[in-house]
Amino acid sequence: MLTADLAAAIGSAHVLTGPDMTRYSRDWMGRYEGQPVAVARPGSTAEVAACVRIAAQHGLPVIPISGNTGLVGGTMTRGGLMLSLERLNRVREVKRDAKLVIAEAGVILTRLHDAAEAQGLYFPLWFGARGSAMLGGVLSTNAGGSNVLRYGSTRGLCLGLEVVLADGRILNLMSELHKDNSGYDLKSLFIGAEGTLGIITAAVMKLVPAPKAHATATLAARSLPDALAVLNRMQEATGNRVEAFEFMPRTFSERLRGARPDLGLPFDHIPEVTILIEAATTVPSEATPDANGDIPLVATLELILTQMMEAGLVTDAILARNEQQRRAMWARREAAAEIGVGLHPEVDTDVCLPLDRVETFLTRAIQRLEALDPGARTITVAHLGDGNLHFTAYPTRDDKQLKDQVLEAIEDVVADMGGSFSAEHGVGLSKLPSMSRRKDPVALDVMRTLKQALDPQNIMNPGKVIPA
Repeated sequence: MLTADLAAAIGSAHVLTGPDMTRYSRDWMGRYEGQPVAVARPGSTAEVAACVRIAAQHGLPVIPISGNTGLVGGTMTRGGLMLSLERLNRVREVKRDAKLVIAEAGVILTRLHDAAEAQGLYFPLWFGARGSAMLGGVLSTNAGGSNVLRYGSTRGLCLGLEVVLADGRILNLMSELHKDNSGYDLKSLFIGAEGTLGIITAAVMKLVPAPKAHATATLAARSLPDALAVLNRMQEATGNRVEAFEFMPRTFSERLRGARPDLGLPFDHIPEVTILIEAATTVPSEATPDANGDIPLVATLELILTQMMEAGLVTDAILARNEQQRRAMWARREAAAEIGVGLHPEVDTDVCLPLDRVETFLTRAIQRLEALDPGARTITVAHLGDGNLHFTAYPTRDDKQLKDQVLEAIEDVVADMGGSFSAEHGVGLSKLPSMSRRKDPVALDVMRTLKQALDPQNIMNPGKVIPA
């Protein structure tokens, strides 16, 4: 019996069935509700391997779950064994001189931030769900967030992995090296694979020196090209120290005002283009207040904004003069997930465009939407510095055919402009049709070959990422 075998391997207290599975089987957005046969909660890599072997013996799919903050149905199952990694929650070691942390897949991101901070370092993966998202999940979806502009996505921050394969073997790729040309880059196969090739149980992640000062501002610009001029000017002036450059158009601000009035808005009016810019420095001379009490990095940003306002590119700007004001600016941006809740029907996309084509994409996508469904609305928020847009359309009626047409129209514009239909949330179930339509057929064939080679029984999170 499955539950008896699992109980013998990991303890009966960590094998859940019936109502105890409720919080695991439903995603946090309420879009997907599965029916697992059981939830196993192993406490070590060896126990993960044992659970995988038991599932294989019973012919059951294995669906890994971390913080369950995903948006694309990556943990959905009907009849599979859900494998929660929440007990693999140790920060094994922080190596200050090597600037890295070794941690297990169930470690919540804020714990990594705290562990790094205790050593005077910083883990630069930062997004709204950091208080619940776990390391295994962000690796499995190659999460991005607000600091990709400076530090790269999760893949770029990872040096090594520990992975349990479909046959229960443990693949040790826990390298602490920054360079290793000894064969295929196996580590990268598992990052972004959403558990379809193996289960990530631990990782070696890069850390960076903790910033000594931030320069943060909210500004209103005439247009996106004008906003990008601000970004480029600030990068030149600071040696590429800009960490975040977030775009909030009028539609976002209007919805924010209604959904979260407690957060307020930065300006008396709502501009067409609102930007949150943040730079950070570890250089003492840029972070130490001068005789007037001004922080040089903040003064640099203020000077650039003043110049841009004189040139007419920026129409308004507010600088954060203290940490409280900085947090208030970020709270508005990080409310993005909340402000869309309750608006239906929706067509949610997560696209990436070349930086100089973002404005054209928005113009063309909205035109296509209006032609298909006059009266439909959109809400957009973007990591503008890396071209990643969370572009959500709200059709006037809950009609599957209409929603499919809207999605394909958006994809058409993205493809025409050399973009990607999936930027940082993963594929899961919800983007499988897009994979079928838009992914290079040869690439799909290679992915299927890899899947078959590593998981011949097709038990590792089947039906996700790769279209049938």
